[in-house]
Order: sequence, then structure tokens, then C-alpha cells
Amino acid sequence: MQYTLDWLTDPEVFAVNRISPHSDHKCYATLAEADADRSSLVQLLNGTWKFTWAPCPSRWQADFFREDSSTEDFDDIQVPGHMELQGYGKPQYVNTMYPWEGTMPFQPPLVPEHDNPVGSYVRMFDLEPALRGKRVFLSFQGVETALYVWLNGTFLGYSEDSFTPSEFELTPLLRDTGNKLAVAVFKRSSASWLEDQDFWRFSGIFRDVFLYAAPAAHVRDMKLTADYDGKDGIFSATLDIEGDCRIRTLLTDAAGTVVAQSSGMRNIHHTVENIRPWSAERPNLYTFTVLLTDASGRELEVSRTMVGFRRFELKDGIMCLNGKRILFKGINRHEFNAKRGRAITEEDMRFDIRFMKQNNINAVRTCHYPNNSLWYQLCDRYGIYLIDETNLETHGTWAFDPARNVPASRPEWKAAVLDRARSMYERDKNHASVLIWSCGNESYCGEDIAAMSAYFRASDPTRLVHYEGVTQVPGHKYDHITDMESRMYAKPQEIEDYLKQQTGRPYLSCEYMHAMGNSLGGMHLYTDLEDKYPAYQGGFIWDYIDQALETQNDDGETVLAYGGDFGDRPTDYGFCTNGVIYADRTLSPKVQELKALYANLRMSVRDGVLTVENRNLFADTSDLTFLVRLEQNGTVLHTRTFSWNVPAGECRTIPLHLPAPPQSGETVCHVSAVTASDTDWAAAGHEVAFTQEIVESHPAPATDVMPAKPVIVYGDVVLGVHGEHFSMLFDKKEGGICSLKYHGFEYLTRTPQVSFWRAMTDNDRGTGAPEQLAQWYTAGKFAKCEDVRWEEQAHALKICFTYRAACTPAFRYTVTYTAHFDGRLGICVSYPGVSGMPHMPVFALDFKLKRQFRSFRYYGMGPAENYCDRNCGARLGLWESTAEENLSGYLNPQECGNRTGVRTLSVFDGAQHGLTFSKADKPFEMSVLPHSAYELENALHLDELPRVRYTWVRIAAKQMGVGGDDSWGAPVHEEYCIPADQPMTLQIIVEPLQ
Repeated sequence: MQYTLDWLTDPEVFAVNRISPHSDHKCYATLAEADADRSSLVQLLNGTWKFTWAPCPSRWQADFFREDSSTEDFDDIQVPGHMELQGYGKPQYVNTMYPWEGTMPFQPPLVPEHDNPVGSYVRMFDLEPALRGKRVFLSFQGVETALYVWLNGTFLGYSEDSFTPSEFELTPLLRDTGNKLAVAVFKRSSASWLEDQDFWRFSGIFRDVFLYAAPAAHVRDMKLTADYDGKDGIFSATLDIEGDCRIRTLLTDAAGTVVAQSSGMRNIHHTVENIRPWSAERPNLYTFTVLLTDASGRELEVSRTMVGFRRFELKDGIMCLNGKRILFKGINRHEFNAKRGRAITEEDMRFDIRFMKQNNINAVRTCHYPNNSLWYQLCDRYGIYLIDETNLETHGTWAFDPARNVPASRPEWKAAVLDRARSMYERDKNHASVLIWSCGNESYCGEDIAAMSAYFRASDPTRLVHYEGVTQVPGHKYDHITDMESRMYAKPQEIEDYLKQQTGRPYLSCEYMHAMGNSLGGMHLYTDLEDKYPAYQGGFIWDYIDQALETQNDDGETVLAYGGDFGDRPTDYGFCTNGVIYADRTLSPKVQELKALYANLRMSVRDGVLTVENRNLFADTSDLTFLVRLEQNGTVLHTRTFSWNVPAGECRTIPLHLPAPPQSGETVCHVSAVTASDTDWAAAGHEVAFTQEIVESHPAPATDVMPAKPVIVYGDVVLGVHGEHFSMLFDKKEGGICSLKYHGFEYLTRTPQVSFWRAMTDNDRGTGAPEQLAQWYTAGKFAKCEDVRWEEQAHALKICFTYRAACTPAFRYTVTYTAHFDGRLGICVSYPGVSGMPHMPVFALDFKLKRQFRSFRYYGMGPAENYCDRNCGARLGLWESTAEENLSGYLNPQECGNRTGVRTLSVFDGAQHGLTFSKADKPFEMSVLPHSAYELENALHLDELPRVRYTWVRIAAKQMGVGGDDSWGAPVHEEYCIPADQPMTLQIIVEPLQ
């Protein structure tokens, strides 16, 4: 047939000559191949293809597919891969906008003719011998966004839907050798209106391309059901087999023992006694094998897939797995690689799955499209629950006017969205990990999406259906579409208000805790709902990985870039950096919090008795070891290891028989639950949960040694205190200590400055904090010293500086230095409390030290960065780091590196010269960084930060939380703010490093 480019803007044409979708089971020529998982029936076409690019269809070389068309002037391109990341066009990041916003009117299904790049791919290939003489099919696992295909000069077919397979039969056109496969990929089509996801806009062949052969007899599709009744498995299979053959099926367990078999049947039903059910905690899998032979018994084809027995259902308005209420401790996961975009690798996927298992994440929403087929196999094997989401998002059509929504109830779009639902369902229907089908994301609502929901329910009664968009429509008109109440970024109180209504529907946050930049503050306010309301069944953090691309800056340095950095316009800039891990797959400090709050073991120690609540549904603690550590001020006094089996769902206690703690100092009992042996996802000794008990003890009594009185010099401008091993100078004009020497070594570069400002986080900016809190910026930075007073005491000289804050209303605060005659320096900063000011970002004292003092050790909450609203995952201990390591990798520089509950902090150089800051009355907060808060504030990218010249030590009485309900208007929760009208003091002792 003849092709036409008119299909690109016709929503009713989305597949031409494309074969029907089918399950993603594997096919082999023999049983030996199946056992080795190497199929001779598959020929991979990945690798180097010939390629040429055109910026729009009018400049496209439309005859490139002809057999006599030369590719000598074509470039090389790698498949899988995106055009934009291989030098053709530019990547563009937009969120809800369509990429052509501002360049053409709103006219779905039209796309801009002047900006629709076309990639022309050519691959020459010989058919491998094992495929010859058989029916042969061509499979594209992912192409964005519309493709035309030719073989040996003849048009083969057309397809849309970027994230499910597009397959075509080649047999009539195929030669054994010298085949020319030509593919034209258009970046924009009517499908682009359905693919307005919050991600980088790429194009090209970004997943595997391969040929596969169908022997004389072939399992085209299999539909499996593996139900579980609490004891036995109920297995059924419907096989779509082409060709005459004899059929034998086997169901085998992990040890290879046959538990069920049949012969000659295409519709199979078995009851398997005492089955081992599948769950994320115990991902037990069985192998289903279909052997096709001819009359003589010769193998024609072996088909195989994995099977997990489980029952997922609604019981009395609660989602239950195998009869028990499930909690989704989930995350939204875009497929992403900083170098390859969405052309991710098996290594990426295996990293992701191990990361999730190691950090107590049990569920993934495939936002907002079906993922690579291998991902589902890994989730089956390792144990991850999936919401499988249809490739549908039309946010930009209705964000400003719902009446313009696509697909809504428009008949011209209905078949296309149903095709997307069907393609996902047919491919993924046999995966145990898929518990819920999702109709898509943020596409408002209408009869077209209602038809998708009806399709899922009719096709698969063993799973539930999800769609959040019904909540956007007034009057609950479309509530029947979804089996659960699903919301995005609802505040904890809003969720609780819903749960109190007892609607009979379970609640799920399909997106919550927007993890943009320094975020995830207040997450525990959500997880606290798990115990209060059975209908609360968890949520999915937005999101897993920063979508940042590796590039070269103007200095030739390799950096990570976000939207707008490629000259792409329009753009939503850094709104693509929402991950709990960075784009290079290193972990951000936010992981510490989610791991603790997602842990299935809840442990506590009180008076030396350990309580363990095993919140697993099915797994006991027999595969864990408990480690006990008794510490004093970070020094280990006692350790113990023991095994203890707490059954799933039970809570038990055990005395730890700890030795008596010392009479002085602070004693901590720390208990970790760790893996007892190696697993598929972690080595032995990996911690899954922890708890601490902190025992306050009396400090050691002070000695009565009277230090010798130092020399005190009362100068006109400077006061000096000079002892045997120390020297301090206090500048009346500058307003504070200007020199601090121990053993002749100078530590200060400038007078420490009080600061009420932190570098604004992404969440701060989103809620308008820079404008609302701006007075705090000037209050400390431009404060003026108005008065200085001093008093000589028996064992110290006390000097009090009074400052006038540079803001309206103005207020005064004091910094009092106590120069102890034994060389210690006491500092007390007093803030009186001021009415008429917004809440305070931070109350801190900043020390600007020489760069060489870059190493630090502290006794406080760690090891990773933590804040008053994000410290459930932190623990008290003795930790070490450097200023550079403490600079978090948020691509938009912002407040970072803070620690709470600090008792002592030592900052030192390689020669062990350094200072120790200790609490005087109560623990403080602190950070040690290579840049000041003001330098961080002024940079838009990490590589814009100035050359490191100093080490900045911030000692804070308190810093407000970082928030994270969302990043565009949700303030930090009130209990984690700092009211301006409350007086505060910061008291510390400074002395030389011991």
C-alpha cells in the first residue's frame, strides 16, 4: 500500500500493517536453548545504523528507502539511542507545555510543520541461518514518536505509541542476504498530543530492535492466571498457537520440580497444592514452559515465561495481597540515564532494582508509560509491586481550560487511547509484579478514558484500575473509572480529612513528596497515617532520578545540565531535577529519610529492652541478624550479635542485657537489623532498619585548677587577651572577634557574622519565600555594630557586642564573647524576638575559615545531611567528612549539608590544626561547606560556584525545615518553622582541637 504523511496529523491513524500485540514470553528453538536463555530465533539489530537528519518534513529525503538510494553521505548513529543526544537537533525539557508553545496556535491534532525533525535510519543485514525458511517479524521495542518502515524498497508499515512494541511481518519481502531496512522517525505527530509527559522531549529508536522467527508451530500469545487461595495455586493458561503440532506444558518450581503438566491442550487449568505465593517480600516464581513438537517428537519451538501466584483484590474497601492489607512504599520512576536519556541499559535497570530493595522501596509507578520489558522481569524476580501506566498524558491541553481537553470524550481519539491500553495490557499481562493498571496521567477525564478503564476490567478481573484524573472533574462524574481514591500532592491533613469520611474506597497518593532539590521534609506526616487509617495504603514519591543530562560547559568540564541549558525554548528549566538519586545514579541525602520511613521493621529500645514490630505481611526475621552497639560519645564500649525470629505481623520484645553505662558522658544503645547472608540485591550485613536509645548521663565533675590570668590589653579599637598558648583579639569597630590563635596558629579570616538567611531551596522558591523572607537576608548581612561593652570577671573577660539589624522593623541582637582564661572561647548570640516579621529561615553564626580546614568530625545526627523535618533516618554518632563532600549535588545550588543534634564539631587541616565547637547548654545545628550561603544563593548551577577559597562553618541554634509536600506553593509545616516573635539564644564553646 502507499504511505502518506497525512497520517502524522490524523489521530485515527496510529497503526498501519502493525501486527496485534501479544505477551512478552520468550521463544526458543530447543529446550536446551531455553535452559541457557539464548534463543537462535532472535536476531538483534542494535548497533551502528546509517543515518541522516532533516529539521522538517519539507527538507526530508523522501526516497532514502529505495534500494538504489545511496547512503554514502549518511552519518553513523547508534541504536538504541536518541537523535538529540547524538548531535541531531537539541534536547528540550518542558513539563506541561507542549514543546511548540508560542510557535503555533493550539490546534490538536496538528503539529508544527517547520519544526518536526525527521531521522532517516538504514540498516543492511543478512538473515541469520536459524531464521531462514521461517516466518520472520521485525520488532521495535520503543520509537519516539511516529515511524514509517520499508524493507527492500517496499513500504512495510506505520506505527505510533512510543513506549510499547511496534511489530511487522517481513516474510514476503525478506531475502536471505542483502536486506535494506529503512525507517523514518518523525519527532512530532498526533501522538505527540497524547505524550505530554513531564520529561525531556527526545526522538528516535531508543529501545532494542530485533528480528524473531516463528517456526512451523509458534506460540503467538499466552494469557496466564496464577491465583492463590491462601494455600493452593489455581493456574490457568490460554495459548494462541499457530501451526499443527503436539503440545506439552510444564509448570516447575525454583528447584526444577514439575508441579503440574498437560499434553495436547491449549486451554489449561491446574490446582497446585501448597504453592509458595509471590510477594515483594518473598518473590517466589515458577516457570511455565510450552513445548511444541511435530508428530515424530522433534522440537519445533519452546516458549517460556515466569509465573508468580498471588491474589490482589479489594476486600471491604481495602487493597489486599494474598489476603493481607498492602502498603505501597513507592516511588515514581522515569527511565533515565544522564548520558543516554531514556535509552537505558540493563545495567541501569539492575542498579535501580537493587537500590530500591536496599532502601525499602517496594513499589514503582511506571510514570507515565510502559517501561522496557526487562524491567517487569526484574520486578518479578526481585519483588517490586507495579502500577503499570498507559502511555498517555495530555496535561497541556486542559491545564488552562478543561474544555479543550484531549482525549476527553472525542470520538476521533478514542481508538488511539484504547490501542495504547491494549498494547500495554497484552505485553505485560503475565507479570506477577503488575498489580494495578493505570489509564495514564494528568489527562483530565471523559468517556475515552472511561472506555480504557472498562477495557482493563473486561480483560483482567485479577487486577485493579487506577486513574487520578477523575479527581479533577467536579461532581464525581467519573469516579467509576478508578478502584481507588488517588491524588497528587494532597497535604497530610487533606488526606486525613478524606479518610475520616470512610468512603469505602482505599486511598493512594500516586504522587507525593516532591523531591526537587533539598526536599522530603515532613515525609513522616504521611507515613504516620498508615497506622491511623486502614484505608490509607501508601504512596509513590515524585520521583526516582534527576533528569539531568551530561554535557560540556564553556570551560570544557563535564557537568550535568537541566532544561534551558541547551538553548531549548520554551523550557521549564530545573523542574526536571526531582530525584532522590542524582542523574549519575549517586545517592542524594534524601535517601536516608525514605529508607527509614519505608522500613518494614519498626524497632525501639527502652531501658535496655528491644521491641521489634515486624510489619512485613509474609516474611519473618529469620534471614536477619541483629547487631547491638553500646557507645559513649561515639566510642564503642560493647557489641553483641544475635539471631531472633519475629513472625510477620507480630510485635515482640527481648532484653539486651547491656553492661552498665559509665557514670559520665552520653551513652547510646544502637541496634541494627542486617541481612544475615548475601541476597540477590544486597551483600550480607546490609542494614534494613535501626533504632537508638540515648541515655543522658551526668558530665564529669570539673577540676578546680585555677588558670593563670592572661595579659589583657584594652586598646582604643582592639581588646586583646593573651595567654600562654592562646591569643584573642576583639575589634570594637568591626564588632566581634577578629583573631583567634592557638599555639601561634591563626584560625579566623574575618569576624564571625550572625546570619538569619539560608540559600533558598527549590521548595522555598516555589512557595515565594525569597520575596516573603527577604528582610532576613539584609537583617544579618548588613547589620551594624552599635555598641560594645566588656566586663572582667574572676576567670574570664566578657565582651558584649550589640548589633542593629538592617530590616524593618529594626531590632537589636547581641553577640557575647567570653574569653576564658584557660583559652576556651564562649560565644552566646541572643535574639530578642520581634513582632511583625515573617518566620525566620535560620538563626546562625557563620565562621569564614581558611580553605585548609576542610575536614570535619562531629558528634551528632548523621551520617547524611538532615533537618528538623527530615531526621527520622538520622542517628546519633561520631561522623567524619569534608567540606567538599558535604556539598550536596543539587544541580541548582541551595541550602545543604546541615546536621541536627550536634554536641561537638571539630574542623581541622591535614596537620591536625583545628578548632572544636561544643554545645554549651543544648545541641546545635551546623554545616561545613566550601561556599557561603550567599554564594550558593547566587549560582544557578554547581559549576557557576566560585573557586573554593575558604571553608564556611555555620553553627545554628535552629534552621527551619525544608518541606516537600510540593515545590510550587506548599510551605514548610508550621511545627518546623521558626516564629520570629520568640526569643532565641545560641551558645557554644570554642577551643583548639584536642
